[in-house]
Amino acid sequence: MRRTRRLPSVSRVKDKTRLTKAGRDTEAFLGAVNPPVYHASTILFPTYADLRAADPFQTDRPFYGRRGTPGTWAFAKAVAEIEGGHMCWIFPSGLAAVACTLLAYLNSGDHVLITDSAYEPTRGVAERILKPKGIEADYYDPTIGAGIASLIKPNTKVVYLESPGSLTFEVQDIPAIAAEAHKAGATVILDNTWASPLFLKPFTLGVDVSIQAATKYIVGHSDAMLGTVTTTEAAWLPLRNAAGALGQCGGPDDIFLGLRGLRTLDVRLRQHQANALALAHWLEARPEVAQVLHPALPSHPGHDIWTRDFLGASGLFGVVLKQVTEPAIAAMLDNLEHFGMGYSWGGFESLALPAWPSKTRTATKWTAPEPILRIHAGLEDVDDLIADLEQGFQRFNAAL
Repeated sequence: MRRTRRLPSVSRVKDKTRLTKAGRDTEAFLGAVNPPVYHASTILFPTYADLRAADPFQTDRPFYGRRGTPGTWAFAKAVAEIEGGHMCWIFPSGLAAVACTLLAYLNSGDHVLITDSAYEPTRGVAERILKPKGIEADYYDPTIGAGIASLIKPNTKVVYLESPGSLTFEVQDIPAIAAEAHKAGATVILDNTWASPLFLKPFTLGVDVSIQAATKYIVGHSDAMLGTVTTTEAAWLPLRNAAGALGQCGGPDDIFLGLRGLRTLDVRLRQHQANALALAHWLEARPEVAQVLHPALPSHPGHDIWTRDFLGASGLFGVVLKQVTEPAIAAMLDNLEHFGMGYSWGGFESLALPAWPSKTRTATKWTAPEPILRIHAGLEDVDDLIADLEQGFQRFNAAL
């Protein structure tokens, strides 16, 4: 019988190559390039001894569908390898990943510090889940850097970051915050969705746990819901145990789409970056625009930190207008041809969404005119996107 060749180690290759090979084992899947979709709940064991010896968390022999299948492990191993962590757990959504991660490292009587620029549903977890269970949550200025030390309490167990913030795009000094958190024995958790594992390597900056809404850039096609959490080896067991106890798992079809999306992440993300930068530069020159919130622009307050820590920029950024009314913003957005309105991003399509940052801030104040625009640059031709926004501004100005 012809033996299928196992792929060589990818430990020393570049990310572009690593994305095409991580998690693959053609020998295990009878030569198939992609692992098949495993629809499985019950797993049968051939003998009593096999049943007794089975480990629910091992990654080479199924135990029960919720604990993972070969498809689950292929995806998890691939994400962990690209992100530079020890291991990864797959969740049914990004928010499920956030909630389970916070519960994994916090207990009643503990204290967590959360960046004031965090994804709004993350605040919902803190306010509606953590606080009623006796876990104290405070919010901090995302630009605080090493000053976070002044907010750390004896019972601070977690410092939570999101860089850049998903509405206002502050870039956090991750190494400085991580250093102070570790001095106090706290776990450092980062929402790494904006940069993806391609454009930020969180574990080289002192992060212990990295969360991604894989629904966004990893899936990349707006057709699946997934979350991933990758950790260091030291931080793995609390996450693994909590996720297992809470029954968290990704669906097999969504995992298949996530792994497929991961293979093309490099080419897609670089085009998102190019389109977003072209739009950002064009918008900076518009008379209606007060500020473009894009970390890759030299005008951004966090640009130097972004240049130091990040390997690239994604397609998501913000726009502050000099003056705005709701009728004017409605006139602009209602008739855009290539920009849709929807509460997501990371797919191939462009989006434009109004946002009110002041509604959720507690540690800092947002005083710029609202709503701001949150733009996601998709994969369309950038000239078409610019022409669409040009016509949108004409309607905007006519309605002011």
